[in-house]
Order: sequence, then C-alpha cells, then structure tokens
Amino acid sequence: MHGHDEDRRLTMAEVRERLREYADRLGPNYGILEIMEFENNFYAVIYEEDTGMGAMEVLVDPYTGSIMPEPGPNMMWNTRYGMHSTSSGVMRVSPEEAERIALEYLGERFDGRVEVEEPIKFYGYYTIDYMVDGVMYGMLSVNGYDGSVWQHTWHGEFIDEIDISDAHD
Repeated sequence: MHGHDEDRRLTMAEVRERLREYADRLGPNYGILEIMEFENNFYAVIYEEDTGMGAMEVLVDPYTGSIMPEPGPNMMWNTRYGMHSTSSGVMRVSPEEAERIALEYLGERFDGRVEVEEPIKFYGYYTIDYMVDGVMYGMLSVNGYDGSVWQHTWHGEFIDEIDISDAHD
C-alpha cells in the first residue's frame, strides 16, 4: 500500500465531516439526522432544522467520499426535493399506518422476528429502518399518499450507525 487512499474505506467520522459540509452548503437550515454505514455505501438523512422534516436521503461513496442523492423514493416520491417536486397536500398515511404497512410487508418476506424503528417523515413518504431477530437489517420507504412500499435493496449489509440530533454539535 503506497498511499493508495482509494483502497481505504472512510471512517464514520470522516463521512460525518463531509456530510456536515454538504449540509452547510445547502443552507443554514439543514442538519444531519442519522448516518448508517452499509457494505456498499454510507447512507444519511439530511433534515430541515426548523420543521424537523426529513429533506433528503443521500449516499456517500465509502472510498471516494462523493455524495449523491439516493435513488428510489428520495428522487421519485419526494414532493419537495425530488425530481417531481409538487406542493401536494397532506399525506394521507400516518406514521402509525406507515409502520403497520412496513411490518406487514416485512413479515411476508422474513421468517425471523421483524421490528421497525420510528418512521422518518419526508415530503411525500416515510423511511423506516428495520431489524430482523434484533439485528439492524435495512430500510424501506412507505409512500405517504398510496401506502406503496419501496425496499432499499442497494445498500448491502449493515455495518454501523450513529443518530445525530444536532448536526452542529
């Protein structure tokens, strides 16, 4: 290894620093809610500090540190920051319903004991982290208007996570 930094995975602290800079560039109202490390990428939630709403989901390349919008619900369902931003009305699906839909969906797909964490509310949908047999496994999103489910299948195996209530600590 002769200084080939691209062979080394970034640490959680390094990724957090990059994400903080990214959030700061978006504006003073944006912070980081959570960062999760998976086999294929780091995943983070950027949120609006004034509303507490999830703004966007981003992926960080574990080797280069480049940050990109997460594909899927973040781009297709996000009514404020996505590709089809609209000022559509109030979501008909409540966080409790989203949780129930997620549990039902996961229960059909896993043999083990499935648990879900509290949904993170975005504009147009919710994203929910879930565990199988007590181990963090992955996440899925539930559409806030029609209740459809989109499993995030691109992350690979879960490695680690940190929850951050305030990005500017």
